[in-house]
Amino acid sequence: MKFHYVLLSLLHHHHRQQFFLFVSLVFSPLVRCGHHDYSDALSKSILFFEGQRSGVLPRDQRMKWREDSGLSDGRSMYNMDLTGGYFDAGDNVKFGFPMAFTTTMLAWSVIEFGELMPPSELRNALVAIRWGTDYLLKTVSQPNRIFVQVGDPYKDHNCWERPEDMDTARTVYAVDAPNPASEVAAETAAALAASSMAFRSVDPGYAQTLLRNSVRVFQYADNFRGAYSDNSNVRDGACPFYCDFSGYQDELLWGAAWLRRASQDNSYLNYIEINGKTLGADDNINEFGWDNKHAGLNVLVSKEALEGNMYSLQSYKVSADSFMCTLIPDSSSSHIDYTPGGLIYKPGGSNLQHATTISFLLLVYANYLDRTSQTVNCGNLIASPLSLRTIAKNQADYILGDNPKGLSYMVGYRNRFPQRIHHRGSSLPSVKDHPQFIACKEGSTYFNSTNPNPNVLVGAIVGGPGEDDVYDDDRADFRKSEPTTYINAPFVGVLAYFAANPN
Repeated sequence: MKFHYVLLSLLHHHHRQQFFLFVSLVFSPLVRCGHHDYSDALSKSILFFEGQRSGVLPRDQRMKWREDSGLSDGRSMYNMDLTGGYFDAGDNVKFGFPMAFTTTMLAWSVIEFGELMPPSELRNALVAIRWGTDYLLKTVSQPNRIFVQVGDPYKDHNCWERPEDMDTARTVYAVDAPNPASEVAAETAAALAASSMAFRSVDPGYAQTLLRNSVRVFQYADNFRGAYSDNSNVRDGACPFYCDFSGYQDELLWGAAWLRRASQDNSYLNYIEINGKTLGADDNINEFGWDNKHAGLNVLVSKEALEGNMYSLQSYKVSADSFMCTLIPDSSSSHIDYTPGGLIYKPGGSNLQHATTISFLLLVYANYLDRTSQTVNCGNLIASPLSLRTIAKNQADYILGDNPKGLSYMVGYRNRFPQRIHHRGSSLPSVKDHPQFIACKEGSTYFNSTNPNPNVLVGAIVGGPGEDDVYDDDRADFRKSEPTTYINAPFVGVLAYFAANPN
């Protein structure tokens, strides 16, 4: 059901007034929903993660149609507790690579925008992060081993089954030193380091645990360099879903950059200074997502380049500036595609992941520029922090309903939203309503049904419309109708910003 990941990754590969006029003329969506309730959207974007939970659900679980699942994960193969964590999308597999990235982005959302969140939503966001980090700590709890995945994706995707009924093979995929798992280990290090910053003021003991484990798992990533999906025992499970297509080198720099920010240790500063060229920091700088960290890396490192005026990190800032200029439609270096309705578009499916990650980077970079009173020189124009925020706001508003379909692509937000999302738990009757077991192929009736999903996965952002702004609300069209954790995670930060700054 998820070959969009392979397609996605293979296909990855002084004028201010005029700029605002251009944006308003070219990208006026056909349907405007008026003022958006960004606070409502923020709380729903976080609530979504409760619908993706695996393991024993807590008493305060708010997504009531879900029950416990995956309770034997890790036990039969490794006599190890690997319960918990998140299902990545509409299936019942726990893929470590995108889960770690999701956790990094949730934590980065809190680090940059947590102060703007209402206290209750900040708490909910921290709970969502901890559901990820508690699991990630389990995956790195044994020395010189990292558990990278639980669940056989082919057997899982062959069934349309509730997570609570899951009876497919819960194969555990592990990598042992000296075999490499650099991208998963380094992304896990990034997630733990970023999360340590998010927890520092509320739970310093937990924050220390996260940082200590981050240091250790980064050493594994760096000492045994190579792609996790090159291991023969992992390849068949990870590929083509979350194979490493863009190389592991960007994750090494990304993990080191997060450790630098979280620990302020100079050894990590030296690492990103010295290894930038050899690890290809200047490659593919206009991409950011679960597989390619370059644009995010450059924005992250630019904070220190800008605030500390550090010449040694200048190349990262140059790349970040260059990326921002590609997003501005009338910049001479513009080369990103927009749909006729104004949505950032990249081919390959699950397109809204690009809109949410890029919007996040626009807002973060705008803040970094603001604090140091800087702008971006795009050659034929100067981009101000306000112009970057305007692009991000247009993307957020499109997702929330200001688009040619007049449809909110966040489930449960406003009255018109996708009803037939590609998601097993949402589309099958809940255990509460249908306590009897629904077997692997018995679920096909529900998959093929044209009825709306019985369980509303509130807050889920689907893959989104095509390059023509068309969305058919078709459960089978997973490239458009499947939500993923890494579409939502950066949008938490975006919505926190606009809830506090709606105008």
